[in-house]
Amino acid sequence: MVPIPSVIPGYGPVRAFVSAALATPEAKGANLPERRNGGHDKRAASLRDAIIASNLRNGGTVSFHHHLRDGDDVLRKVMTEIAELGLRDLRVAATSIFPVHAPLVDYIRSGVVSRIVSSYIAGPVAKAISQGALENPAVLQTHGGRARAIESGELHIDVAFVAAPAADAHGNINGLDGKAACGPLGYPMVDARHAGHVIAITDTFFPTPLENIDILAGLVDAVVVVDSIGDASKIVSGTTRLTTDPVGLSIAEMAARVIEASGLLIDGFSFQAGAGSVSLAVAENLATIMRERGIVGEFASGGITGGLVEMFREGLFRTLFNVQSFDLDAVTSYRDDHDHFSMSASLYANPSLGNAIVNRLDVVVLGAAEVGVNFDVNVTAVNGGSIIGGSGGHSDTAAGAKLALVTTRLVSGNNPKIVDTVECRTTPGETIDVVVTDCGVAVNPLRSDLKAKLQAANIPVVDIARLRDLAAEQTKDTKRPHCNAQGKIVAVVEYRDGSVIDVVRAKA
Repeated sequence: MVPIPSVIPGYGPVRAFVSAALATPEAKGANLPERRNGGHDKRAASLRDAIIASNLRNGGTVSFHHHLRDGDDVLRKVMTEIAELGLRDLRVAATSIFPVHAPLVDYIRSGVVSRIVSSYIAGPVAKAISQGALENPAVLQTHGGRARAIESGELHIDVAFVAAPAADAHGNINGLDGKAACGPLGYPMVDARHAGHVIAITDTFFPTPLENIDILAGLVDAVVVVDSIGDASKIVSGTTRLTTDPVGLSIAEMAARVIEASGLLIDGFSFQAGAGSVSLAVAENLATIMRERGIVGEFASGGITGGLVEMFREGLFRTLFNVQSFDLDAVTSYRDDHDHFSMSASLYANPSLGNAIVNRLDVVVLGAAEVGVNFDVNVTAVNGGSIIGGSGGHSDTAAGAKLALVTTRLVSGNNPKIVDTVECRTTPGETIDVVVTDCGVAVNPLRSDLKAKLQAANIPVVDIARLRDLAAEQTKDTKRPHCNAQGKIVAVVEYRDGSVIDVVRAKA
């Protein structure tokens, strides 16, 4: 971490992060666009025609969602048309950006795109931003923070482009029909409700009304039919596969023991696991304990995986609340299973909503690129300013859950993962309760109650400073790249309430 200036060029005045406890702003009131007529055929002759009819202008904001993850082809199609129309200085508000979105780099360099707002950025676009290619700093929000910003009017979207696995002539959309079925459309639900103009892009068109609907026709202005919106098989990525590594499996087993010892694993238990490979293994270990003890949880939530679907179908959870599907088993379950529900990003994690699902979580299992001795977590930037992702729902769930548990190796390659101070603060340590590593379990000093429970269960509790020292010993010849404290700010990291919790500077 480096000092955050009070004003950031290309971003503006900074409202500095103070505390997670203060991150519950009152909603400013949604500025809803006029309801659209849902009763006529909304098909446009072409994507270009639809963009022209949207009245998009230079400097406008366009949004995209990432339910197809690394299989998405809508962002590329849209940006190609936008560039050929001669539009410039656009802000791209994409819920997440993956390697498949590499063509965006050319539009950054050519001036078509001058601003980016996202919750997660990886691949060539992240590399280009880290190197200072974007004219203005990228803004990295949480999933809940993005929904809050849109609903309050802080982030205004001129045109929302929705990758729609299925759409009908009136503009009704769902994510469970069609050749690119991806599950619920939790993220564009917010965009469609608040954007000035909404264009659905589909490769599966229904001339008659859809039976199941994620986004209603009254929120959609135009439907564009294309050959393909992308490849749903690429929803699954390397970060959404169960670990087979012995060390990772050992960490997962210990994490499940921590959850059991916490006292929260009782009937009615609620749970979320991140998409990381170790987090998925934690869920598998937890399933074993729940079977043995006859425990039935109330719900599992967030991005839903095949592992959580198996637990749900077995009766270990009564309900699934799904904002996005992380694999095709989850897509199938959303289509076929009763009590597998969709939720918008706002219902999921908006800090302005007291009844957000994250606030009903008992336990969330999260990953980390780095953990500081004050329990701050970094999943945003490493190696002196290389952007590797972003919060997604990390900060949202950590703030809401009764037990926020981070799993991590002590060392990855030659890099320590428990450090004095994280390079970039994504999630504040005050919201992290316990860190489980291959060399012991560290408990936040704020949770003396939890520490006592774990010690009583003979779980190896270790001071986090000791874990830092062990990590340093194992990597004593490693020279960690440092941030250039005077370098150009290439990204602003917002906490879920819109305050600035950190910045990323261009590599020296």
